Amino acid sequence: MSAFDAAETLALQVLGWLVSNDELLPVFLGASGASLADLRGRARDPVFLASVLDFLLMDDAWIVAFCDAAGLPYDAPMTARQALPGGHQTHWT
Repeated sequence: MSAFDAAETLALQVLGWLVSNDELLPVFLGASGASLADLRGRARDPVFLASVLDFLLMDDAWIVAFCDAAGLPYDAPMTARQALPGGHQTHWT
């Protein structure tokens, strides 16, 4: 499995975790402007999946909660985010 495929898979896991979180899902929908239909329709869109990871990465508590639930190391979401569109790090020096 490529790094891109692994990143998409992890982002889908995050999306599933968000959907099952009654408190956090409305926050994500409000922040992203997405609807429940968008979640289903855009679940394979790498740019949308990147936005799912961007949302998760906004709060350390969310990262810990997701990673603990998924049994993943805490740096897994950031690693996945770097493999999706717009995730590369720019070095200016």
